[in-house]
Amino acid sequence: MNNSEHNLCNDSYFNDFYVTHLQSASNFAFYKCGNSDAALDLVQEAFAKIWENCSKIDVTKAKTYLFTTVNNLFLNTVKHQKVVLKYAKAAPYKDKDNQSPEYIMEEEEFKQKLQNAIADLSEDQREVFLMNRIDGKKYREIAEILDISQKTVEKRMSGALQILRRQIKNL
Repeated sequence: MNNSEHNLCNDSYFNDFYVTHLQSASNFAFYKCGNSDAALDLVQEAFAKIWENCSKIDVTKAKTYLFTTVNNLFLNTVKHQKVVLKYAKAAPYKDKDNQSPEYIMEEEEFKQKLQNAIADLSEDQREVFLMNRIDGKKYREIAEILDISQKTVEKRMSGALQILRRQIKNL
């Protein structure tokens, strides 16, 4: 593959980049804004900016550029708004027939309380918590994506877990 084929201005290379990073960028955007439609808009706009600036972006830094762009677009759209997380519902039960209505109701109440507890975390804590627990990203990966130190990731995660433990204890 020659140099002209290995840059973001090449349709095929850009398409591969898009397919490879779409899901993780969408998850990142969702964790930022808590709304899947808004997240998709942020991600599509970020990819459009990458395409517009394809000749100026170093291919080795394109992933970082993508996540930074998503983050900046998010910050621009919610400068003075409080973000409320609408955490995605867990997968439906495989066999609800054998569960009592009381159990199902208690389970739904617990899920709602847990979602509210996660929504009450600071944006920084929620973002790190969901990237780790939902995406399965390691602290090192989260630090790279957010451009912060691994120690900062650990501190945010620790704070999030303390808050969640305290709130779940009260459930």
